[in-house]
Amino acid sequence: MVVLSKQAIDHFSLITPTFFPGVPLIDLSKPDSKNLLVKACEEFGFFKVINHGVPTEFITNLETEAIKFFSSPLSKKEKAGPPSPFGYGNKSIGQNGDIGWVEYLLLTTNPEFNYQRFASIFGENPEIFRSAVNEYVSAVKSMACEILGLLSDGLKIQHRNVFSKLLMDEQSDSVFRMNHYPPCQGVDGRDLIGFGEHTDPQIISVLRSNNTSGLQISLRDGHWISVPPDQDSFFINVGNSLQVMTNGRFKSVRHRVVTNSSKSRVSMIYFGGPPLSEKIAPLPSLMKGEEDSLYKEFTWFEYKRSAHKSRLSDNRLVLFEKIAAS
Repeated sequence: MVVLSKQAIDHFSLITPTFFPGVPLIDLSKPDSKNLLVKACEEFGFFKVINHGVPTEFITNLETEAIKFFSSPLSKKEKAGPPSPFGYGNKSIGQNGDIGWVEYLLLTTNPEFNYQRFASIFGENPEIFRSAVNEYVSAVKSMACEILGLLSDGLKIQHRNVFSKLLMDEQSDSVFRMNHYPPCQGVDGRDLIGFGEHTDPQIISVLRSNNTSGLQISLRDGHWISVPPDQDSFFINVGNSLQVMTNGRFKSVRHRVVTNSSKSRVSMIYFGGPPLSEKIAPLPSLMKGEEDSLYKEFTWFEYKRSAHKSRLSDNRLVLFEKIAAS
């Protein structure tokens, strides 16, 4: 990790909010989970789940491989970058000037992806790393699809797979990201921005970290709250695409990450996305009476292209919103 100057550290600094104990916790094995999931998506756009069915072995194996990767010398890690679009990145986030106290590895969820570019770190045959990623992503994808199915049940949508089929499609444009935030603290005890505030463009995001604090979400009133770490749960974000498909009933949560002053944070995020050609629009079955659509129809490719031209903190849906006449 490149060492930043004091001026740069001041640029990243912010005051840390207090921990918020009210993040919805949902047991996926309970009969009422579908209704609790809908409520959490409406009120927070964010929740955590237990009894998720992802084997502990898969989690442990991939966390071990992630730590091994990020502990490697920078010269070796850089051979796996820059991300184009997949690979290793350091500090720079995207192509529009966003930076953070973070290094990361961005991967496709295609199990046939060639991992040979990581041979400098994992040896001539990086099969263990590839296997750990594929096992974990497959299990997390199944869990995400089950959550989307339960949301469909809770919304009383006739076709239970209306959301999940987009992740299951062979052409699904889903991605997987591993982030590493080295321990660091700014001046006067202020935390540093590891990953700036943003919403996720996809349908659903599934987050796991190594039980280290740093994640923060923005409440509807604009106040930022710190999310207590939880080693037994997965954290789930509503993505912008799901917000559109529910015509704004579900809200994509604005979130960010700050550094921990004493401990490295490693997070692993599955971003469940639709195929590039998929048309995204509010579902007619969720439109009540004379309710108007809040969004123009667009393809995932059109939205993704627009999002890549934006800054992290931009409202990525504004170009696709229908402006009501005054």
